[in-house]
Amino acid sequence: MGMKRRRWAFAAAPLALALLATTGCESTSGAKAESKAAPSASATSAARSVARVCANPAAGPAKAPAGSVTVDPEVVGDLAAKTKSNPPNTTFWLRPGKHRLDPDRYAQVIPKKGDRYLGAPGAVLDGRKKNQYAFGGSARNVTIRYLTVQRFVAPPDEGVVNHDSADGWVIEHATIQHNDGAGLMAGARQKVRASCLRENGQYGMNAYKANGRISGLVVEGNEIVGNNTGDWERRREGCGCTGGIKFWAVNGADVRGNWVHDNRGTGLWADTNNNDFRIENNVLQDNDGAALIYETSYNAVIRNNMIRRNNWVEGRREADRGDTFPFATVYLSESGGEPRIKARTDKIEIYRNVLENNWSGITLWENADRFCNSPANTSSGDCTLLVRDADRCAEPAIAKPPLFADCRWKTQRVDIHDNRFVLDKSVVKCTAKCDRMAVLANYGTYPDWSPYQGERVAEAVTTKQHNRWHDNVYLGPWKFVAHDPSRVLDLGQWQGTPYQQDAGSTFRPQAGG
Repeated sequence: MGMKRRRWAFAAAPLALALLATTGCESTSGAKAESKAAPSASATSAARSVARVCANPAAGPAKAPAGSVTVDPEVVGDLAAKTKSNPPNTTFWLRPGKHRLDPDRYAQVIPKKGDRYLGAPGAVLDGRKKNQYAFGGSARNVTIRYLTVQRFVAPPDEGVVNHDSADGWVIEHATIQHNDGAGLMAGARQKVRASCLRENGQYGMNAYKANGRISGLVVEGNEIVGNNTGDWERRREGCGCTGGIKFWAVNGADVRGNWVHDNRGTGLWADTNNNDFRIENNVLQDNDGAALIYETSYNAVIRNNMIRRNNWVEGRREADRGDTFPFATVYLSESGGEPRIKARTDKIEIYRNVLENNWSGITLWENADRFCNSPANTSSGDCTLLVRDADRCAEPAIAKPPLFADCRWKTQRVDIHDNRFVLDKSVVKCTAKCDRMAVLANYGTYPDWSPYQGERVAEAVTTKQHNRWHDNVYLGPWKFVAHDPSRVLDLGQWQGTPYQQDAGSTFRPQAGG
């Protein structure tokens, strides 16, 4: 299921949230220095607060609700047993204390349709590093509220809560922490609200469904912090198998009002045939890698987010290795707007965000060698949403319309405007390669039957696919990359022919700090 996110070689209901103003928030331990250049109030108006739900979790009911079944923490396996013996649509109230499952590694709770699980203050379901899964099965419309779920040992790529990606689950005011694998999986119409997804081994949430696509996903008001404690990108080099949240083939997602911070690797990562995302009003900060990756996916609105101090670890590491690729904090890889795919927008629009003291800014990338049926396609044999049968993407048909266009994920119709980009190199502690905006591709070389060889894709993504920056504000010494990594441009070249980018934008190179 894992995928490499980097390119192939260039040669080849109201929520009871505790909110804190962004300007006064306390970072977690080891956080980086604050910027000297404060963003304007208007630029941050929609991203001025963070969801501090890990430090201030909401308390569940102190008494058993009327008609509920009480679960006793002193009885090992009581929760699973009472779930099994009661009918669907039962409410279970977990008393304060540490609840345990039977010691068998596969012991878990298998809810029935409509079951509800409410934790009293101090109620914890503890896997004791013995059980793999907490809640599984295919029952729909299950609700979990006010419960801490911790210390389960799900295998890589699997999850602890909603292990089988059942549909219609609601997870609210929960704390899911210190588990191996993913804290939770996702099904269609799942809602994850006001919850703490903390220090899980691989993902906070893995939005992946083995059979079918996920639609109607809501992720709102959560704190997503410190995930990928297992450091899986190092254990499986280039796997693309980590993140605060990873999304796979999700059609329709609202990701709003979350605090995504201090994750080892990427904060939010949409990978492979996602569509129709709204990513708004989030605070994305202090993640080791990119704040946001949108990869081989379609149609999204990314707006009103505060994005700061991300990508310091991964960006610096690649720069120290001598890599000239513009590793960015917001990274669009083979992703763009596609009017033929139904969504709430027909482009990718990135606007009214503040990007402050990250390692570089926004990169729009397209790999000329990555397309349906190519050995260089790292997406495990997937094809674009425009071609149902990947085998059609072969010579000689792929060299002619419509397959020539439809067999390739395109970075196209990306509109970047009214953002505020702040860079103070003394804060980021860098001298070079941390100051890039980029739109580029590699020189197509592989395979030998590819119709995209040479500079065709680089020229298309740079000047022909309607990718546009305009009406932004730049504070600090920004540089620009176009066509390929070797073309590092100054402002005049970026705004001039043939690139003609950032019309109407404001530049203050000395104002970053």
